[in-house]
Amino acid sequence: MFLRISSLILFAVLLCTSAKAQRRGSQVVDDSTRNVYGPHTTKWITEEDLFYDRNNYQPVDTSIHNYHRWNYVNRLNNTYKDLGNIGTPLFPIFPVLEGSIGVSTGFRVYDQYFLTEEPKYFDTKSPYTRMRIIWGGQGRAMTRIEFSRNVNERWNFGFNYRPILVDKQILRANKGDRQTISHYYDAYTAYRSENNKYQLLFNYRRIRHSVVEMGGVNIVETAADSTYQSLFDPNITPKLTAASSVQLQNQAHLFHQYRIGNGLQLYHQSDLGKKVNTYKDNLNTDPAAYYDNKENVNDTPNDVSDSTRFSYWTNELGVKGKIGSVFYNGYLKSRAYKFRYKYITEDTLDIPLTDDEYYIGGRLSYEHDSLTHITAWLEYLDGGNYRAEATLKSRWIDAKAIQLLSKPPFIYNAYRGSFDLWNNSFRNTFSTQLEAFGKLQLGRIFVSPGFRYTSLRDYIYFKEDNYVGTSQTVLPVQSSGKQELLSPELRFEVKFFRNMYLRPQVIYSTFLVNDDNALRVPELFVNTQLAYENQWFNNNLEVQIGIDFHWKSAYYDFGYDPAMQQYYAQDEVKSPAFPLTDIFLNGKMKRGRFFFKYSNLVQAFTQEGYLSTPVYPGQRNIFDFGFELLLFD
Repeated sequence: MFLRISSLILFAVLLCTSAKAQRRGSQVVDDSTRNVYGPHTTKWITEEDLFYDRNNYQPVDTSIHNYHRWNYVNRLNNTYKDLGNIGTPLFPIFPVLEGSIGVSTGFRVYDQYFLTEEPKYFDTKSPYTRMRIIWGGQGRAMTRIEFSRNVNERWNFGFNYRPILVDKQILRANKGDRQTISHYYDAYTAYRSENNKYQLLFNYRRIRHSVVEMGGVNIVETAADSTYQSLFDPNITPKLTAASSVQLQNQAHLFHQYRIGNGLQLYHQSDLGKKVNTYKDNLNTDPAAYYDNKENVNDTPNDVSDSTRFSYWTNELGVKGKIGSVFYNGYLKSRAYKFRYKYITEDTLDIPLTDDEYYIGGRLSYEHDSLTHITAWLEYLDGGNYRAEATLKSRWIDAKAIQLLSKPPFIYNAYRGSFDLWNNSFRNTFSTQLEAFGKLQLGRIFVSPGFRYTSLRDYIYFKEDNYVGTSQTVLPVQSSGKQELLSPELRFEVKFFRNMYLRPQVIYSTFLVNDDNALRVPELFVNTQLAYENQWFNNNLEVQIGIDFHWKSAYYDFGYDPAMQQYYAQDEVKSPAFPLTDIFLNGKMKRGRFFFKYSNLVQAFTQEGYLSTPVYPGQRNIFDFGFELLLFD
């Protein structure tokens, strides 16, 4: 099925590229009347650039720097974790503040696969196509097909298609025995009027992300030593064999503006979207004892089928403009939402499942030059919730401050599934995050010292415990105190021996306050890269050859509950420290890029591995290969 879909998309791309556009400005011609297309004739811009009136068109990325970091954990600089395989639920190592001060679902473990990157809107002189294929060892594969072209000088359209097909890494029956099947696609268009007064951006994105839930492995019965060496047998039996989770998410986004003058622009943006999360299992196959407590929610006792649905429609209307070096913005926003549990009706809850939210907000930004920006943003939600944010970017320092008072996500306040039931009235949460990083260039050494401070009050999280009066062991709780985390950090880059680079990152974290032991963060977190970078064969081959090293100290990490699709605080399994080491080669020839990568080198010699999440073995030592081709005509 995947091959048929990919073939059809590839055929459509080639058909579009074969139809040469006959328009003024659609071609770049040199003195010999030969078409000259490339990254310099294909540029893109983001909605943020357009919003802030920045004419910041960027060429297509052809860099090979860190091109080998293709899985999501590596792409996120190891600041997130998964369940030991590509496409499984992601969770941040360090606390991340809520993205919205209004109501959200609380189902976030698959959001990174949907929000992979901010949409790019192209301006192309010729049809542009990017084709990327990655063949990972043990049936791990990822493809990306990207296409864009201009209809005329003022109108562009394009699409992206990114499937992920990943086999099980534990008890893999045969090739094609999938754990992850994900299909993401988006389509977009950008238009501006002939006089440039009116501009429109539109995109639609959709993902269906399906994961077979393994439930981890039994540590107590299979390993007694602190290294959990016996857990890394690929034929070890997982706790679940018939369970699966699916997140279906889509969103249509519109942004358009009308320029009355440089100092006054009117704009409107709208989002219409939906998120559906489901969990299924068959208790004729999987042990019911794995779960907390079976609820009688359907007529088929052994058939587990839980689901939630969240839909929303957001509209924002505002004014903005630029007066000299100062940018201003003011807006009104409304959001109508509807939340549905499969086994919950609104009359049984203390909170509404359908409601409207109304916001007011504004921004001020000062741009001294291309390197110096100061921005302030304030948003207020009817009822008292707010978000205040300020950023500073300069030649010497980057700093950011965020403070927000936000509503609890739905899943914390109310839930009923086949195994879980609660109805809470949690308070709003108050969060503050400050960060600052210096920038100092000393010859061949670049140094960036800094820190990140996080303060949480009335923090809500999932916790494993022995609760009085119920057999459930994982429930949402609200901290009675506060959490304060200070994380000094040092990043630097050293160039030596002409073409060698050393790029360490070290984060030391200490709790000033951690009431209820609610947060779990490793004391020491290290990323390091040693790389050789050069151009060979008269600059026809660009290469990057190196080693990636990641290590974090042992700690009681968050566990994972598949039925609720939530990570939770636990004190039973301590994730040991492990030196995760990858070797790689990245290369570029003309319009093609490629990489070779061998992951988890240490395990190849010691037979020891690591826990990506408690009771979930991390990826074994494995070889990956990928390549990419860019077409500009």
